[in-house]
Amino acid sequence: MSDNKYSKSIEKLENIISRIEKEQIDVDELSAKVKEAATLIKECKSKIEKAETEVKKVVEGFKEEE
Repeated sequence: MSDNKYSKSIEKLENIISRIEKEQIDVDELSAKVKEAATLIKECKSKIEKAETEVKKVVEGFKEEE
């Protein structure tokens, strides 16, 4: 899953959450979907942190040039 784009991961996560809220997921499937959601959340968090680090580097580069 790590090669998913952020937007695709969010879309999958929203779909899982929606199905859980609407009780459209069978009890037998629920555990697997919760695990998948947890993985997607971790993946999205990691991508956000990476983007934040990259943006900070760019901003610091601007400050150094001044």
